Amino acid sequence: MEPVTPLTLQGQHVRLEPLMPGHLDGLQAVVEGPRNTFGLTPVPRNRAELEAYVDAALEDQRRTTALPFATIDPRSGRVVGTTRFGNLEFWPIPPGSTVPPRPAGVPYAVEIGWTWLAPDAQRTAINTEAKRLMLAHAFERWEVYRVTLKTDARNVRSRAAIERIGCRLDGVLRAHSPAADGGPRDAALYSMLAREWPDARARLDARLARGAGPAT
Repeated sequence: MEPVTPLTLQGQHVRLEPLMPGHLDGLQAVVEGPRNTFGLTPVPRNRAELEAYVDAALEDQRRTTALPFATIDPRSGRVVGTTRFGNLEFWPIPPGSTVPPRPAGVPYAVEIGWTWLAPDAQRTAINTEAKRLMLAHAFERWEVYRVTLKTDARNVRSRAAIERIGCRLDGVLRAHSPAADGGPRDAALYSMLAREWPDARARLDARLARGAGPAT
Protein backbone atom coordinates (compact mmCIF):
# COMPACT_ATOMS: atom_id res chain seq x y z
CA MET A 1 0.00 0.00 0.00
CA GLU A 2 1.11 3.56 -0.59
CA PRO A 3 -0.36 6.92 0.44
CA VAL A 4 -2.15 9.25 -1.93
CA THR A 5 0.33 11.53 -3.67
CA PRO A 6 0.49 13.20 -7.09
CA LEU A 7 1.91 10.81 -9.67
CA THR A 8 2.12 10.11 -13.39
CA LEU A 9 0.43 7.04 -14.84
CA GLN A 10 2.06 6.09 -18.14
CA GLY A 11 0.68 3.72 -20.74
CA GLN A 12 1.20 3.05 -24.42
CA HIS A 13 -1.76 5.15 -25.57
CA VAL A 14 -2.09 7.72 -22.79
CA ARG A 15 -0.16 9.55 -20.10
CA LEU A 16 -1.95 10.86 -17.02
CA GLU A 17 0.04 13.72 -15.50
CA PRO A 18 -0.70 15.55 -12.24
CA LEU A 19 -2.98 18.43 -13.21
CA MET A 20 -1.21 21.80 -13.02
CA PRO A 21 -1.86 25.40 -14.15
CA GLY A 22 0.60 24.69 -16.97
CA HIS A 23 -2.07 22.49 -18.59
CA LEU A 24 -4.57 25.35 -18.88
CA ASP A 25 -3.71 26.33 -22.46
CA GLY A 26 -4.09 22.76 -23.67
CA LEU A 27 -7.37 22.33 -21.84
CA GLN A 28 -8.61 25.66 -23.17
CA ALA A 29 -8.20 24.36 -26.72
CA VAL A 30 -10.45 21.44 -25.77
CA VAL A 31 -13.20 23.47 -24.10
CA GLU A 32 -13.26 26.04 -26.89
CA GLY A 33 -13.30 23.40 -29.63
CA PRO A 34 -16.29 21.34 -30.82
CA ARG A 35 -18.67 20.70 -27.91
CA ASN A 36 -21.42 18.67 -29.55
CA THR A 37 -20.15 15.43 -27.98
CA PHE A 38 -20.03 16.77 -24.42
CA GLY A 39 -23.80 16.53 -24.12
CA LEU A 40 -24.59 15.60 -20.52
CA THR A 41 -21.01 16.02 -19.29
CA PRO A 42 -20.28 19.19 -17.27
CA VAL A 43 -17.32 20.85 -19.03
CA PRO A 44 -16.08 24.45 -18.52
CA ARG A 45 -17.09 26.76 -21.35
CA ASN A 46 -14.33 29.36 -21.35
CA ARG A 47 -10.99 30.33 -19.80
CA ALA A 48 -12.48 31.86 -16.66
CA GLU A 49 -14.59 28.77 -15.92
CA LEU A 50 -11.63 26.53 -16.73
CA GLU A 51 -9.32 28.37 -14.33
CA ALA A 52 -11.92 28.07 -11.58
CA TYR A 53 -12.34 24.37 -12.38
CA VAL A 54 -8.60 23.68 -12.14
CA ASP A 55 -8.25 25.79 -8.98
CA ALA A 56 -11.04 23.80 -7.32
CA ALA A 57 -9.48 20.49 -8.39
CA LEU A 58 -6.10 21.50 -6.97
CA GLU A 59 -7.69 22.65 -3.72
CA ASP A 60 -9.34 19.23 -3.42
CA GLN A 61 -5.92 17.68 -4.03
CA ARG A 62 -4.43 19.77 -1.20
CA ARG A 63 -7.22 18.52 1.06
CA THR A 64 -6.52 14.92 -0.04
CA THR A 65 -10.05 14.45 -1.31
CA ALA A 66 -9.06 14.21 -4.99
CA LEU A 67 -6.14 13.45 -7.28
CA PRO A 68 -6.69 15.20 -10.64
CA PHE A 69 -4.86 14.46 -13.89
CA ALA A 70 -4.31 16.03 -17.27
CA THR A 71 -4.89 13.45 -20.00
CA ILE A 72 -2.07 13.52 -22.56
CA ASP A 73 -1.72 11.86 -25.96
CA PRO A 74 1.89 10.63 -25.69
CA ARG A 75 2.33 10.48 -29.46
CA SER A 76 1.91 14.24 -29.83
CA GLY A 77 2.24 15.53 -26.27
CA ARG A 78 -1.16 17.19 -26.72
CA VAL A 79 -3.49 17.73 -23.77
CA VAL A 80 -6.75 16.02 -24.72
CA GLY A 81 -8.72 16.33 -21.48
CA THR A 82 -8.76 15.63 -17.77
CA THR A 83 -9.86 13.00 -15.27
CA ARG A 84 -9.38 12.34 -11.56
CA PHE A 85 -9.68 10.19 -8.52
CA GLY A 86 -12.23 11.86 -6.26
CA ASN A 87 -14.17 11.28 -3.07
CA LEU A 88 -11.23 9.46 -1.50
CA GLU A 89 -12.56 7.65 1.55
CA PHE A 90 -10.48 7.26 4.70
CA TRP A 91 -12.68 5.18 6.95
CA PRO A 92 -12.63 5.49 10.74
CA ILE A 93 -12.32 1.89 11.91
CA PRO A 94 -14.35 1.14 15.05
CA PRO A 95 -13.05 -1.20 17.76
CA GLY A 96 -13.74 -4.82 16.99
CA SER A 97 -14.02 -4.31 13.23
CA THR A 98 -12.53 -7.00 11.00
CA VAL A 99 -11.42 -4.27 8.58
CA PRO A 100 -7.72 -3.74 9.31
CA PRO A 101 -6.48 -0.18 9.84
CA ARG A 102 -4.33 1.29 7.10
CA PRO A 103 -1.23 3.47 7.02
CA ALA A 104 -1.93 7.20 7.01
CA GLY A 105 -3.00 8.53 3.63
CA VAL A 106 -4.13 5.21 2.15
CA PRO A 107 -7.81 5.24 1.10
CA TYR A 108 -10.30 2.41 1.56
CA ALA A 109 -12.43 3.42 -1.43
CA VAL A 110 -12.33 5.97 -4.23
CA GLU A 111 -14.29 7.33 -7.18
CA ILE A 112 -13.03 7.68 -10.76
CA GLY A 113 -14.67 10.42 -12.77
CA TRP A 114 -14.73 14.11 -13.69
CA THR A 115 -13.62 12.88 -17.10
CA TRP A 116 -13.92 14.90 -20.27
CA LEU A 117 -12.02 14.53 -23.51
CA ALA A 118 -11.62 16.23 -26.85
CA PRO A 119 -14.02 14.67 -29.38
CA ASP A 120 -11.23 12.94 -31.32
CA ALA A 121 -9.99 11.24 -28.13
CA GLN A 122 -13.39 9.91 -27.10
CA ARG A 123 -14.13 6.20 -27.62
CA THR A 124 -10.46 5.47 -28.32
CA ALA A 125 -7.65 3.53 -26.68
CA ILE A 126 -6.73 6.75 -24.86
CA ASN A 127 -9.80 6.52 -22.66
CA THR A 128 -9.77 2.74 -22.36
CA GLU A 129 -6.18 2.70 -21.16
CA ALA A 130 -6.73 5.66 -18.83
CA LYS A 131 -9.40 3.65 -17.02
CA ARG A 132 -7.12 0.59 -17.00
CA LEU A 133 -4.28 2.59 -15.42
CA MET A 134 -6.48 4.24 -12.80
CA LEU A 135 -8.29 1.05 -11.79
CA ALA A 136 -4.97 -0.78 -11.51
CA HIS A 137 -3.53 1.94 -9.29
CA ALA A 138 -6.61 1.97 -7.06
CA PHE A 139 -6.84 -1.80 -6.63
CA GLU A 140 -3.18 -2.79 -6.80
CA ARG A 141 -1.34 0.12 -5.14
CA TRP A 142 -3.93 1.49 -2.73
CA GLU A 143 -5.68 -1.89 -2.43
CA VAL A 144 -9.08 -0.22 -2.14
CA TYR A 145 -12.20 -2.23 -1.44
CA ARG A 146 -14.34 -0.35 -3.97
CA VAL A 147 -14.11 2.00 -6.95
CA THR A 148 -17.18 4.09 -7.77
CA LEU A 149 -18.11 5.54 -11.15
CA LYS A 150 -21.20 7.64 -11.81
CA THR A 151 -22.85 9.38 -14.72
CA ASP A 152 -26.03 11.19 -15.66
CA ALA A 153 -28.76 8.55 -15.60
CA ARG A 154 -29.82 9.68 -19.10
CA ASN A 155 -26.34 9.12 -20.56
CA VAL A 156 -26.94 5.78 -22.23
CA ARG A 157 -23.56 5.65 -23.95
CA SER A 158 -21.63 6.36 -20.77
CA ARG A 159 -23.64 3.85 -18.77
CA ALA A 160 -23.05 1.13 -21.37
CA ALA A 161 -19.31 1.86 -21.34
CA ILE A 162 -19.15 1.68 -17.54
CA GLU A 163 -20.96 -1.65 -17.63
CA ARG A 164 -18.53 -2.96 -20.28
CA ILE A 165 -15.67 -2.35 -17.87
CA GLY A 166 -17.36 -4.69 -15.42
CA CYS A 167 -18.96 -2.25 -12.99
CA ARG A 168 -22.35 -3.03 -11.46
CA LEU A 169 -25.23 -0.63 -11.03
CA ASP A 170 -25.77 0.23 -7.36
CA GLY A 171 -28.75 2.47 -8.03
CA VAL A 172 -29.90 5.90 -9.19
CA LEU A 173 -29.72 8.90 -6.87
CA ARG A 174 -32.52 11.23 -7.85
CA ALA A 175 -31.77 14.96 -7.99
CA HIS A 176 -28.17 14.21 -7.07
CA SER A 177 -26.48 17.32 -8.51
CA PRO A 178 -26.87 20.05 -11.15
CA ALA A 179 -27.14 18.64 -14.67
CA ALA A 180 -24.88 19.88 -17.46
CA ASP A 181 -27.93 20.89 -19.48
CA GLY A 182 -29.82 22.53 -16.61
CA GLY A 183 -31.97 21.38 -13.73
CA PRO A 184 -31.20 18.63 -11.23
CA ARG A 185 -29.39 15.51 -12.42
CA ASP A 186 -30.31 11.95 -11.54
CA ALA A 187 -27.01 10.09 -11.11
CA ALA A 188 -26.53 6.43 -11.99
CA LEU A 189 -24.01 5.02 -9.49
CA TYR A 190 -21.84 2.05 -10.39
CA SER A 191 -19.11 0.26 -8.49
CA MET A 192 -16.42 -2.36 -8.84
CA LEU A 193 -15.12 -4.36 -5.89
CA ALA A 194 -11.58 -5.61 -5.41
CA ARG A 195 -12.61 -9.21 -6.06
CA GLU A 196 -14.11 -8.17 -9.42
CA TRP A 197 -10.99 -6.39 -10.64
CA PRO A 198 -9.05 -9.39 -12.04
CA ASP A 199 -11.83 -10.25 -14.51
CA ALA A 200 -12.28 -6.58 -15.42
CA ARG A 201 -8.54 -6.19 -15.95
CA ALA A 202 -8.51 -9.15 -18.32
CA ARG A 203 -11.37 -7.63 -20.34
CA LEU A 204 -9.64 -4.26 -20.57
CA ASP A 205 -6.34 -5.88 -21.56
CA ALA A 206 -8.09 -7.86 -24.28
CA ARG A 207 -9.78 -4.72 -25.57
CA LEU A 208 -6.48 -2.84 -25.66
CA ALA A 209 -4.80 -5.76 -27.43
CA ARG A 210 -7.42 -5.41 -30.17
CA GLY A 211 -6.38 -1.78 -30.57
CA ALA A 212 -9.02 0.31 -28.82
CA GLY A 213 -12.60 -0.11 -27.69
CA PRO A 214 -14.54 2.46 -25.71
CA ALA A 215 -14.58 2.74 -21.95
CA THR A 216 -16.72 5.50 -20.47
